[in-house]
Amino acid sequence: MAQPGRGGEEGAGMAEVEGQRHERRRNGDGGRDEAWRRWAMLAATVWIQALTGTNFDFSAYSSALKSSLGVSQEALNYLATASDLGKALGWSSGLALLHMPLHAVLMVSAAMGLAAYAVQYYCLVASVAVPYPLVFLVCLIAGCSICWFNTVCFVLCIRSFSANNRSLALSLSISFNGLSAAFYTLFANALSPSSPAVYLLLNAILPFGVSILALPAILCHTNDSHLQSAPRHDRRVFLGLYILAFITGIYLVVFGSFTATGSTAWVILTGAMVLLALPLIIPACSSCSYVDTDGPDPASPLNHDDPHKPLLISNNHQMESNAMVQKPMEHQTQGNCCGTIVGKGHLAALGEEHSAKKLIRCVDFWLYYTAYFCGATVGLVYSNNLGQIAQSLQQQSQLTMLLAVYSSCSFFGRLLSALPDILHRKVSLARTGWLAAALVPMPMAFFLMWNQQDASTLVAGTALVGLSSGFIFAAAVSVTSELFGPNSVGVNHNILITNIPLGSLLYGQIAAMVYDGNGQKMTVMDNSTGTVDTMIVCMGMKCYSTTFFLWACITFLGLASSIVLFIRTKPAYAAAASRSSCKHLHQVSS
Repeated sequence: MAQPGRGGEEGAGMAEVEGQRHERRRNGDGGRDEAWRRWAMLAATVWIQALTGTNFDFSAYSSALKSSLGVSQEALNYLATASDLGKALGWSSGLALLHMPLHAVLMVSAAMGLAAYAVQYYCLVASVAVPYPLVFLVCLIAGCSICWFNTVCFVLCIRSFSANNRSLALSLSISFNGLSAAFYTLFANALSPSSPAVYLLLNAILPFGVSILALPAILCHTNDSHLQSAPRHDRRVFLGLYILAFITGIYLVVFGSFTATGSTAWVILTGAMVLLALPLIIPACSSCSYVDTDGPDPASPLNHDDPHKPLLISNNHQMESNAMVQKPMEHQTQGNCCGTIVGKGHLAALGEEHSAKKLIRCVDFWLYYTAYFCGATVGLVYSNNLGQIAQSLQQQSQLTMLLAVYSSCSFFGRLLSALPDILHRKVSLARTGWLAAALVPMPMAFFLMWNQQDASTLVAGTALVGLSSGFIFAAAVSVTSELFGPNSVGVNHNILITNIPLGSLLYGQIAAMVYDGNGQKMTVMDNSTGTVDTMIVCMGMKCYSTTFFLWACITFLGLASSIVLFIRTKPAYAAAASRSSCKHLHQVSS
């Protein structure tokens, strides 16, 4: 009777194995579907970011807008400030998400941008004078729409990817925002290279069009899609996407640095659009080899317990363990006078939640705020003034090339912001240290352009400013989350970026006062309307020489502030790294 018993057990075992195989096949198909939705969503955010950075091409039409309105450089600066001031209303996008679905918020932002830039386009091409206050208002709305687009992309990336890969998804998506000016330049060259108004037309149409194109991916998005992630598979896909992003940046640097017309411009534009579509194709091919995993990859440098991940998960046990490791380090810094000054009131642990009230009382926040205010914001103001800078140095014909250089280098800077997550096992440097290193090229660039203002120096300086500011723009979300808590990052980051409109007003006002002070009144005729206006025009090195020197000093202050921030936060990063190492050793021993 033993033989039949064993046969029955073997039959039952085979049936169970077959059932498990069927379950794995079913889960594998479901995993592939979930993976496809996640990657389609990421491709959609890449498209949105690539074509909604409409504030970066302001310098392409700012001179024409100034001439059409008949205003001074100072009044033109107020329009750039209005666009940046719209970002201070970023909290409204978070409020909208509480009452509206993501796709509705996306379409509202597209509608705001369409209306705002359509009015500005009408201002340039119509013979009817548009009141300056109305133009100021629509610039404000345009800036707000950009912030709404960014919020939608951030939320999609955070909801769709686990903490292992969330920083890579955010960095990749944000990076393409830096290429907006280069893409718009290619569109303008293909449609009407001699018309500044075409940029405003594109600013109105392209974001609306790409929003409609991205709708299917967003409508199919599920909030728990990141639960089906496979770390090894995801890393392969991200590697391919980052290589593709690098190739796209090189392509735009090479072909966007000169003005092409006719069929050549259309061929270059088609190539760029093919590269922009590939982020959807690579994950589709990779999904065919998708293999589900039961848990996170312990060997992954972007492990869920990684102390350098951008959105730390806060819990009481983590805070207590970080604080325990932190105590001996505090005693070490208090042993000398310099350590007491630098270490007083510093963060006890990474990821500790900061309310708005607690945030504004934190010394490290104000050091971080100063580093951003005196660093990346100066780079943004420089890009807004690039049209007048090129005109004053008689490099107006090189403006397209300068825009492509700034846009592409800003893109590469944003891509490099992923280095802390990729290299943290090999390079033991806190993210605030990377932030300080990214600020080094900024004062160098402005001192270089202050000392010598020729075509090659202008290109080199523009490249350095774009590289530095791009890194800071992309890394800011991760730094804010790590230092002041992931759950409060939405509010805290919006508090941080209030420095952008303040800096835009202050630094733009400095540039405008120097420009108008050294300029001369000239009579200019608008060829489209036939009207004659009087405006101040400045030519020569004197127009921006003093401005470059002041900006260099300001960015040097930002660099100094970032270095102090790095010194103060280094113990907190070391404590988090020590805790992670102890946990890893415990897992290995067990």
